[in-house]
Amino acid sequence: MKTAVQKTAIYQTKRPDASRWSNKWVQSPLWFMGFGIAVAVCLVVFVLNALFGRVHPSSPWGLGYGIAAAVLFVGVFFYGVKRRTMQVRALGRAWYYLQFHVYGGTLFLLLALMHVGFRVPHGVLTWWLWALSIWVVASGLLGIVLQKWIPTLLSTGVTTEVNYDRIPELTDEIRERAEKLVETSDYAVRDFYRKDVAPVLAAPQFRPIYYLGISGGLKGQTPPFRHLRAMLPTEERAKLNELEDLVGTKLEIDAHYTLQKALRGWLYVHVPVSVVLAALLGFHIFTVLYY
Repeated sequence: MKTAVQKTAIYQTKRPDASRWSNKWVQSPLWFMGFGIAVAVCLVVFVLNALFGRVHPSSPWGLGYGIAAAVLFVGVFFYGVKRRTMQVRALGRAWYYLQFHVYGGTLFLLLALMHVGFRVPHGVLTWWLWALSIWVVASGLLGIVLQKWIPTLLSTGVTTEVNYDRIPELTDEIRERAEKLVETSDYAVRDFYRKDVAPVLAAPQFRPIYYLGISGGLKGQTPPFRHLRAMLPTEERAKLNELEDLVGTKLEIDAHYTLQKALRGWLYVHVPVSVVLAALLGFHIFTVLYY
């Protein structure tokens, strides 16, 4: 009998018989198990290799590790190709490409380190290959953490769903509604708006405090409405309440702006460096073959 699964996010399923940690971080137990076996085999082979001889890049085993790493790297790059050809069904599901991208990329780094005998290379080109390989894999793993962590923060800390590209437009709309509301309000409300609220509504604001938790960030940024409310008549309190709701919505938009910006910004520290690494790796292979 097949175990029922429930979709929780793109490429992600919730398995009732799995732990909470596994559901969050492991999309496929089979891929994870296969990755663990591959890592164990690589390490056992390397240890046996090191016991009977010195491991270095130009040795037969060292060359073998390097070739395996290069093949994996080429395979990992096909995920980017699949993302740009999502409509081509003949290429298979993007999910499989993603799994290979994650696990194959990590295994690539292990083989690359085995290729140099887990030592820091001395040559300029090989040092850059070593450093960029670590950077690319580390930034890729960081991306996985961000893609798991940030949606969880947003789903538990805010009540609004926001398209990142529409944030400036939504901010302008909230500010215009607030200004129209304040125009007919008491002088105290107008003065409060000018001094305390207008700066909050001026533009989307990057607030790092949201990385620690959205609820605490929202409370820490809210202007002091409570103090003013006690001094106002009933009619003005209703307007102030509406203004407070607008500010709350704007702060939630700022949370989206801050957290989604991290997801988008991560690509700039991962993808361009990956392209540079691919170019240097190609040049490295060329020099080994022809010089």
